[in-house]
Amino acid sequence: MYRSREHRVIAGVCGGIAERFGMPPTLVRLLFLLSCLLPGPQFVIYLIMWIFIPVAPPRTYY
Repeated sequence: MYRSREHRVIAGVCGGIAERFGMPPTLVRLLFLLSCLLPGPQFVIYLIMWIFIPVAPPRTYY
């Protein structure tokens, strides 16, 4: 799994999750924002993913 280069707003974490599971990035962002209304460590998990998940390698077109 990689952080997205194309679908990034802040760090590309939600975009990378969306690309991995074939979902629209907007839907993943909306689900993340809705999950922040619930108690839990969502923001901390996002920060950890931002640190440890690498950015997707650049695409090369031949």
